[in-house]
Amino acid sequence: MKNMCDVVIVGAGPYGLSLAAHLRARGIDFRVFGKPLDTWSRHMPEGMMLKSDGFASNLSSPAPDSTLKAFCAARGLAYGDQGLPVPLAQFLDYANAFRGRHVPDLDTRMVSWIGQDANGFHLTLDDGETFGARHVVLAVGITWFAFTPAVLKPLAQDALSHSFDHRTVSRFKGKEVAVIGAGSSAIDLAYALHEAGASPRVIARRAFLDYNNTPDPDAETLIRRTLAPASGIGRGWKSWFCAGAPLLFHRLPRHVKARAISSHMHPAGGWFMREKVEGVVPQTLSSTVQSAAMTKGRATLTLARNGKTETRSFDHVIAATGYAPDLRRLPFLAPELSARAAPNGGSPAIGDAFETAVPGLYTIGLTAMAGFGPLMRFMYGAEFAAPRLASHLDKKLVQKTWSKAA
Repeated sequence: MKNMCDVVIVGAGPYGLSLAAHLRARGIDFRVFGKPLDTWSRHMPEGMMLKSDGFASNLSSPAPDSTLKAFCAARGLAYGDQGLPVPLAQFLDYANAFRGRHVPDLDTRMVSWIGQDANGFHLTLDDGETFGARHVVLAVGITWFAFTPAVLKPLAQDALSHSFDHRTVSRFKGKEVAVIGAGSSAIDLAYALHEAGASPRVIARRAFLDYNNTPDPDAETLIRRTLAPASGIGRGWKSWFCAGAPLLFHRLPRHVKARAISSHMHPAGGWFMREKVEGVVPQTLSSTVQSAAMTKGRATLTLARNGKTETRSFDHVIAATGYAPDLRRLPFLAPELSARAAPNGGSPAIGDAFETAVPGLYTIGLTAMAGFGPLMRFMYGAEFAAPRLASHLDKKLVQKTWSKAA
């Protein structure tokens, strides 16, 4: 194609912006598309606090003063590496400042199609523009992967939603709302509903809602740091290994990686949410949704617990049931590409530089979790993924240039 660039990044969240910053610093020819921080600005509960600590809430660039800490210091804002929750609004201000400085050429148009022919990848934007690319990086976040259990599907469209759908919950004032799930999304939403004047109830299979441990500087002894070292994704040696040695994790057998991811991904709310929710928001725990139906315009859930069943009725049900990455759910990716990259669906198998089975097609973030572990589920993972992939692409492009010259 006449219009051809070296690298296209699809997505403008923490991973996409971080990779763009590193590519720009290296002088690589690239284009990046997407609504900036769309998930964070339009699909996270308004007024929420980030679950990650301050030191683990950075976007990545080669500039040492591009951290959240540096941003807060320059503006006189309160900041703590640990122990001081980061307000969503403050993080968005930081991310927008990062974008203005390191990714000024972000194109907010959306990619509507990615295909491939003998000349490389060909892309179409939502306004009809077409162009080509030698390499494509999918940094698509969670947008397309919201998971709603099949048991809830009989509910009417206006009686069922996913936690991803809710930036604000004011429309539920005076309504009875079931929140299905035990993770931070469920806990944050339940509290937001309570504050908005709704009557929420958390329903979960777990016997109790879990929360991250409250930071205690006095408890940071040498023994504690040895027995349970801190990392950007949690405490303990397992978390430390997953966060600090993703390349070693990548080399583990597939079944070992799957088990490690499963054991590490337990649901938990931020430590600062415990006192806001416990004893305030009603909970029905150790319960499984057995069936769902509409009864007289209300959502009726049949819950199984300890061999017994009970029926509860609500005005609305919110599935805070997480995300299941699957390239087949990306409507802009040609089916033949998703089939080659992930023949069995789900997350694709990727090499140690994030390349899928389709040469030139890369994926970072949640869709790379099966390869590099739970680190890829967190923003903190961008500090590993962005510089590594940028270095790989730089070397690959230089080698191609030398090959042509020879």
